[in-house]
Amino acid sequence: MTDNEILEIFRQHSALLEGHFILSSGLHSDRYIQCALVLQHPRVAEKLCSELAAKLRHLGAATVAAPALGGVLVAHEVARALGVRALFTERQEGVMSLRRGFCLEPGESTIVVEDVITTGLSTRETIQCVQEAGGKVVGVGSLIDRSGGAADLGLPKATLATLSVQNYKPEVCPLCKSGIPAVKPGSRQKK
Repeated sequence: MTDNEILEIFRQHSALLEGHFILSSGLHSDRYIQCALVLQHPRVAEKLCSELAAKLRHLGAATVAAPALGGVLVAHEVARALGVRALFTERQEGVMSLRRGFCLEPGESTIVVEDVITTGLSTRETIQCVQEAGGKVVGVGSLIDRSGGAADLGLPKATLATLSVQNYKPEVCPLCKSGIPAVKPGSRQKK
């Protein structure tokens, strides 16, 4: 599927939003990708994640990991398509960790996936968590890369669609300066 075909699926599900948004990174933007509106449809989630899995299959991972909350369904569906297990990381007292009895074998090859990559912070935190648990991260993937490809994670990376979306630090955000109210639709609370 092409970037345009992927983005059309997001448009059909009203998942490409315009306005003034506070991203989970703390940055501000005039566009937001609400993957939950797409992933709420199991057949669509399966189709998109199977496409992503096809791009990652050559890495030979035994496990797929993702940061909660946005990556949980992506990890599950990518893992199903690859025939491997899925797990997720969560923040505990501000630090990404494996909980709920999840563990990795020493050197276990793992792919880290996300719904949307903006700065790559959650992905990097999940990579670090997997490594600290003894796993070996062999690649990363996301449904959407809104960094325009600029988020360098130091590993092989696959995405279904890449967007270049302008992000702003709050102190220089033109949307704030124009008085447009900001909405925080993401799952991570910035301290």
